[in-house]
Amino acid sequence: MTMPVSRKSLLGLVALVLVFSAGSRWWASHSAEQVGQQIAELAGPGEIEMLSSQTCAPCAAARDWLNTHRVRFSECTIETDAACQARHQAMGQLLMAPGTPIMLVRGQPQLGFSPQRVLARLSAPA
Repeated sequence: MTMPVSRKSLLGLVALVLVFSAGSRWWASHSAEQVGQQIAELAGPGEIEMLSSQTCAPCAAARDWLNTHRVRFSECTIETDAACQARHQAMGQLLMAPGTPIMLVRGQPQLGFSPQRVLARLSAPA
């Protein structure tokens, strides 16, 4: 036999879920801000380069993230720069996966953009 749920219990549960959801969003935002600050502090001139494409949504998201967190980086576009295109093809073969963006962090290629992977590479001994 099931017991009926009171309106007060249901409202309490909804409030708990809303508080937990808001806390989770705040924590994710706070964490991203901390990672961004750490990357900005660690990245020296020329240490982060993005090989991108004009039609690549993840490239635009990476660019926005880096700019929002004031991270120094350089970028080349494979459609407008022949040298960039050649480097992209070579990196794609090295990574055994074509795609953009390719992030070069202290010369080490990373397919796609992950702030945590960028931070890990910048934090590693040189």
